[in-house]
Amino acid sequence: MAARSRGSGLFWAALSRRRAPGPGRCLSYQPHAPAPGTWSTELSRLSHGDLYRLSVTDPDRFWGAAAADRLRWVEPFHRVRDCDLSSGRIGWFLGGKLNVSVNCLDVHVEKHPDRVALIWEQDEPGTEVKVTYRELLETTCRLANALKSHGINKGDRVAIYMPVSPLAVAAMLACARIGAVHTVVFAGFSSDALAGRIQDAGCKAVITFNEGVRGGRVIQLKATVDAAVKTCPSVQHVFVCQRTETPVVMGERDVQLEEAMSSQPAVCAPEALDSEDLLFLLYTSGSTGKPKGVVHTQAGYLLYASLTLQHVFDYRDGDVFGCVADVGWITGHSYVVYGPLCNGATTVLFESTPVYPNPGRYWETVERLRISQFYGAPTALRLLLKYGESWVKKYDRSSLRTLGSVGEPINHEAWHWFHSVVGEGRCPLVDTWWQTETGGVCIAPRPADEGARIIPAMAMRPFFGIQPVLMGEKGEQLSGNDITGALCISQPWPGIARSIFGDHQRFVDTYFKPYPGFYFSGDGAYRSEDGFYQITGRMDDVINVSGHRLGTAEIEDALDEHPAVPETAVIGIPHDIKGEVPFAFVVLKEDLSDDAPAVLQQLRDLVATKIAKYAVPEHFLVVTRLPKTRSGKIMRRILRKVAMETTEDLGDVSTLDDPSVVKEIIEAHEAYRKQRQEEKKKK
Repeated sequence: MAARSRGSGLFWAALSRRRAPGPGRCLSYQPHAPAPGTWSTELSRLSHGDLYRLSVTDPDRFWGAAAADRLRWVEPFHRVRDCDLSSGRIGWFLGGKLNVSVNCLDVHVEKHPDRVALIWEQDEPGTEVKVTYRELLETTCRLANALKSHGINKGDRVAIYMPVSPLAVAAMLACARIGAVHTVVFAGFSSDALAGRIQDAGCKAVITFNEGVRGGRVIQLKATVDAAVKTCPSVQHVFVCQRTETPVVMGERDVQLEEAMSSQPAVCAPEALDSEDLLFLLYTSGSTGKPKGVVHTQAGYLLYASLTLQHVFDYRDGDVFGCVADVGWITGHSYVVYGPLCNGATTVLFESTPVYPNPGRYWETVERLRISQFYGAPTALRLLLKYGESWVKKYDRSSLRTLGSVGEPINHEAWHWFHSVVGEGRCPLVDTWWQTETGGVCIAPRPADEGARIIPAMAMRPFFGIQPVLMGEKGEQLSGNDITGALCISQPWPGIARSIFGDHQRFVDTYFKPYPGFYFSGDGAYRSEDGFYQITGRMDDVINVSGHRLGTAEIEDALDEHPAVPETAVIGIPHDIKGEVPFAFVVLKEDLSDDAPAVLQQLRDLVATKIAKYAVPEHFLVVTRLPKTRSGKIMRRILRKVAMETTEDLGDVSTLDDPSVVKEIIEAHEAYRKQRQEEKKKK
């Protein structure tokens, strides 16, 4: 049964009654700025190849011209960059002051206030809500004023625990307007995971909904926040919006956000912020158990998100940009919110799932909203192609001009289905490689010279300013083509992260210490004979579940909290739909081996509670011990071969403390495999 949603259109109507006299009142800002999408006169005559060469040989000239052209400044920058990758020192557009929300809202309200900024594709098909740039600016200002009236100021951190929605976007932009730092937490994370992020960031406030709605199901959000903030003394206020009609219990620090906004003026003077002031934190899994708060700042991030959106996806004025990612991930930040809005685009906020109410949902939405660019994850495409072509072909997709893939390398079957069936063979398909830490797309088939080929399932070409290098096992830079190595980038670009919040040394150790002087992505890559790049996957203990990075150490930490579990090891294995799934090898205390089924169910519940449901291992194998070297290090390479049933070539096991453990684990896995086969027969 579909969840009942509140009359969202009424909310926007109510806000619009308090319309301000004149858009934005940004009198301290330049009254005119070049339209985004234009190069300076000196660069506009150059071909793509010449532009790329300029961007890597004279980055000051290239990025300086782009920043002056595309962004509105309160005070101009006096230096394009000051960077030293060895020490993790990164600064762009030094001395400049601007406001991100002004560049995403006010500049467009001045020119076309009634252009649609957001199309909220709610969970129920056909109930979309359209929000103009003027409405979004006014809502952002009211929300910003509500935050200020409750003591939120420049530099304060604000957690946003909301699914994709106009109010989530307004909350992000409201923080940007007053100089607060937002950290959006995916609304599927557990209360423990939310609390850990709030604590690490020292958040002063949380913004949430009473409930979320997705795939016809209601998700409790306020209750999750209530549980989280019990251990978060820094939180002074929890702002609560109504997504459904269900009432929630309001405590002393809870504030009904719509009510607070309704009494606020629709004008909020934007804070003039330094280029390198913090814009947001976004927590991402690492190879250690503790998620890291990746820091992105103002001007460089916005410029890079804006430029990549236009050139990678061939964005043109009037397009409807359809990125179906959640705002809780970097894709939602860069290509649902900041990139599209900085370009003055109409951006789609997709609240539902690919298969609700049926597997044609994406393509029905494309037809109804006339989407120009469709940007989604391979895991969703692999799911949909199993339902056949009829769910695609019954809908008109003639509005589509560019297709995009994000989150993980796309496999050939999904690529060809996406290109040939969805795009009818006429839409360029850009397989994009980038990360939370890079801020925006770094390698993709486009931009390129007109008519340049696209190779299936390959990211191919570096974006402007990106110089990929492949490194060998001894730390040497690999030359030539037809080689595989560790993917690094040799010089900084404006969108790169600046630090890990509260732990800059971890930032340096993770990204710049493995290969001094280079940014290390953690991914491996292949450079073809033609010099194009293909991503081969993670090189560290991070797996990619449905496009979401997940540290195996994070899962192990959760499992190890169980009193019956002295030790675990988690690895990732391939999965037809999700790309990868966790496989857990679990050692139980001897006296509890008979209770293994009950313990394993408790472990599933523990991971879901501590992290999220998508982090729960697909497989659990109980073993008596783990394969370790004499120094005590677990040899995950062996576990991976056991899990993938490729034990005929185990490689060198001479460093194991006791090589006989391998035979024990192989026998345990064989018994597990037979048990699963029997269970399938019974079904």
